[in-house]
Amino acid sequence: MGIIQSSKLIFEYTKKDEEGRVEEVKRAVDQVDLDIQPGEFIAILGHNGSGKSTLAKHMNAIFTPTGGTMWVGGRDTKADEYLWEIRQTAGMVFQNPDNQIIAGVVEEDVGFGPENLGIPTLEIWDRVEESLRAVGMLEYRKHSPNKLSGGQKQRVAIAGVVAMHPKCIVLDEPTAMLDPSGRHEVIRTVRALNQVENVTVILITHYMEEVVWADRVFVMDGGRIVMQGTPREIFSQVEKLKEYRLDVPQATLLAWELKKDGLPLPDGILTIQELQDELVKILCQ
Repeated sequence: MGIIQSSKLIFEYTKKDEEGRVEEVKRAVDQVDLDIQPGEFIAILGHNGSGKSTLAKHMNAIFTPTGGTMWVGGRDTKADEYLWEIRQTAGMVFQNPDNQIIAGVVEEDVGFGPENLGIPTLEIWDRVEESLRAVGMLEYRKHSPNKLSGGQKQRVAIAGVVAMHPKCIVLDEPTAMLDPSGRHEVIRTVRALNQVENVTVILITHYMEEVVWADRVFVMDGGRIVMQGTPREIFSQVEKLKEYRLDVPQATLLAWELKKDGLPLPDGILTIQELQDELVKILCQ
């Protein structure tokens, strides 16, 4: 069984009037099947309202299914007795780091999670140092989070999750509020945790350039998974992605336009370097 797995997962939002009568039921997640293996880097894409953030919140048992089942580390998220284990298995990083940072000093904030887990004090400080080093923020351990940039704050938020030693980190649009430099910092950190620490990463995003490093990509629309595959397989289908109101990486779009104009380029080019290499091949023929 995968570290994150779901079967026929359904989640519905219920709107009630002042007297408690149901006015509207909206299905946000509809019959979703997932099987994510330990150590994978998974990206989930979708336009606003597609259900991707609602799905992410099931992976940390913030939401529990209306129908079907979600398992995290083999534990059914509907079972209250497993809640603590589930949240130790899958840590969550949200869009706004200010919502997760609560202490006035970086190292105290990172140590807050392990302290709540009852970890001995000496081990907490070892974890704080280890986690801050992993995200490249060790030199800022004595700083106030309020003095940090957006990208630095988000790396501190990630360190706070890493310090709890989860096997999986779910990041719900972690770069949405950051500038390009901050986005680069955070994605570089996430990739390092995946590649060096073998942490399973599930990245919810609408920035296509962040997706090219994933092992697999899921595209959501109307609460359903409508496409899945490697980044190259997904981004080879530019017109289909446009139907789902999604963009593609700039290099992919440029290559697609050049191919339409007659250049013999392959589908699914992901980076500027790949595009440059292919153009050199054509020029040297």
